[in-house]
Amino acid sequence: MDLVRVAESLQKEPAPAGLQRDHIFLAAHGELTDPDLLRRLQRFAKDDIGFFGEVVGRYDVIRLLEEHRVDAVVIDELDEVEGLAALELDAVDLFRVEPDEVGVVLRFGKEIREVQPGLNYHLPYPVETALTPKALQVRKIDVGMRIVDDLRRGATVRDVPEESLMLTGDENIVDVDFSVLWRIKPNGVGEYLFNIQNPEGTVKAVAESAMREVIGRSDIQPILTGARQGIETGVQELMQKTLDTYGAGVLVQQVQLQKVDPPAQVIDSFRDVQAARADLERAQNEAQTYANRVVPEARGRAAQILQAADAYKSQTVAEATGQTSRFSKIYEEYKKAPEVTRKRMYLETMERVLGGTDKIILDSNSQSGSGVVPYLPLNELRRAPAPAQTPSGGAR
Repeated sequence: MDLVRVAESLQKEPAPAGLQRDHIFLAAHGELTDPDLLRRLQRFAKDDIGFFGEVVGRYDVIRLLEEHRVDAVVIDELDEVEGLAALELDAVDLFRVEPDEVGVVLRFGKEIREVQPGLNYHLPYPVETALTPKALQVRKIDVGMRIVDDLRRGATVRDVPEESLMLTGDENIVDVDFSVLWRIKPNGVGEYLFNIQNPEGTVKAVAESAMREVIGRSDIQPILTGARQGIETGVQELMQKTLDTYGAGVLVQQVQLQKVDPPAQVIDSFRDVQAARADLERAQNEAQTYANRVVPEARGRAAQILQAADAYKSQTVAEATGQTSRFSKIYEEYKKAPEVTRKRMYLETMERVLGGTDKIILDSNSQSGSGVVPYLPLNELRRAPAPAQTPSGGAR
């Protein structure tokens, strides 16, 4: 059946809402390109056969659309036609998406869908084209250094001072080499392809800018010692924020500091300063150790002296209190019998004074010439005899 003549015979039939007879003629001649109007023609071919007359059925419209290479996704909306989603091979272009890639199909330069790894198709050029960026591949960019492959010496690292020399917050210069690991965002393939012209150059420029900003907020000493992880995290967050602002579709996975040193011109002097600082810290640690040992000992001796003084004070006060009480009692007795008390005090005092001394008793009234009173010193008998002295020269 000639579809052009069929279309001409339909002029007597009323046109449905939204469609005009010109649309049918354009479709018959292959000049109707509006996807919305093509979908409407399909729906009426499926649901309202009377509109096309008894000689034109839904399959004729499908064949008409197929002959003029309408997208298979449009034709697939007809439930009665199974397997019609794949058009004939001469009407489509096949392409393969590798496991580390994501396919993007463009229709007249506009993204219409993404396809997963495997065999896929699109309409021939210039209607549709396909791009296959490596969206799952992790890429690496080095800033401040270049890795040069040498057949004789192997891989060598070449420094790039114009990228690596940076100014710190305390106005010192530091040489920083670092690497950035990045990939395309899972849902940002379109942004990666169309929002930035040079993705690798953009990522490198953003990385260098972010590193300079973080280094510019820090002092040189923490940068060279213990702040590496904080710098890496800060640069990664700042890079991701900047790239998201650009709509670059890039995910920064990691920032790795490779080398952080003073400039080569002053590195020897800087090492001397570092050695002097290490000596200072060692001397401070030794002094602190000595103080930790001596101070507790001094505090312990001071506490011991204070306790001894308190004990002496308590003893002296107690003795004075006891003597005062004893004197008061003796005085009470003295008032009752002064002579007896006086004599008793005299005898007790002499006993206390002479009790531990060697004594010779003289009798002034003795008729003998010597006046020595003989007596038996019992206390002398209880003393142990002294050991005999052995001559130092030995027996001859």
